[in-house]
Amino acid sequence: MPEPLLPPSLETQSLGTQSLMTAAYVRRRGAAASIEVGRLPRPSPAANEVLVAVESVALNPVDTLVRSGRYRTNLPLPFVVGRDLVGTVVRSGTAVQGFSTGGRVWCNSLGHDGRQGSFAEFAVVPADRLYRLPDGVDPETAIAVAHPTATAYLAWFVHGGLRPGQTVFVGGGAGNVGLAAVTTAALAGARVVASCRPEDFARCRRAGADAVIDYRDPALADHLTDRAPEGVDIFWDTSGHTDFAAAAGATVPGARVLITAAPGAATSGTAAATTNVPLAQLYTRDISVLGFVISRASVADLAGAAGLINRMLVRNQLHARITERLPLEQTASAHEHMEAGTVTGRILLHP
Repeated sequence: MPEPLLPPSLETQSLGTQSLMTAAYVRRRGAAASIEVGRLPRPSPAANEVLVAVESVALNPVDTLVRSGRYRTNLPLPFVVGRDLVGTVVRSGTAVQGFSTGGRVWCNSLGHDGRQGSFAEFAVVPADRLYRLPDGVDPETAIAVAHPTATAYLAWFVHGGLRPGQTVFVGGGAGNVGLAAVTTAALAGARVVASCRPEDFARCRRAGADAVIDYRDPALADHLTDRAPEGVDIFWDTSGHTDFAAAAGATVPGARVLITAAPGAATSGTAAATTNVPLAQLYTRDISVLGFVISRASVADLAGAAGLINRMLVRNQLHARITERLPLEQTASAHEHMEAGTVTGRILLHP
């Protein structure tokens, strides 16, 4: 169990003349209502860290899992929430090279594994997790696409082994991760079949999908076979509602089924409903089921993703649906909306 925190009044007294900043934080794991927005000590960078003045942050579903304790990870308390940020370099640690004061930067891997989060006026970022923002790139677009596109990079190129000419299926193709998955796979030379609502067909096609299917259609498996008669090499339902029967019927021998979410994972602490998996159809055809989370990605893989993201941003190949821009004071309500499943695009907050 963590050490009990000092009462707020004593915490404030203990700060003395130390510089303060506004941050969104929790004193313990719990509900969204436990998020406070108040004054905390401004961090100082260690030798291998960079102090960043935060301009914008993006809210991700995983932020709610970490805050609530449903995704278990080491949290320093009080814990500043959030993963992503875009901002400006204030000062670098003594062992850091390559980041100049005033330079624009971004990060998408704070707020877990012992690292404080990004929802604050200032944040310290390990230098190997910080990336320069290319000149001329809109910072809001960059931070809105950073997390979804990094997830897509890990899916296709780290875990999926995607090669040009292969056929992939992207379930939830109009979602934040889904659109990034469609875009990156298409640009890598894959043929993309996506599922989404009919009203989002055009959006998926603009992102690069060769064919789209209504995800609510009870004959989705048949339609998928029609759209990909030679079979699917990588099957990924980004929404977490993986239809294993459809996957088994539509994939080629040796295919990969990627798992990055599960029903109820972002809204409940209970186990997801039992899923029927046709094991015989999978193992007898050498089909792999691979699960991964961005939280366990290596620094090298995250840097590889960042390189791709920056190249795509410079070429104007990544586009974001920013549906809300909120002040930091509304962090708790933003978390509540995320957990309620009412978020359709990206929520950005500004310290």
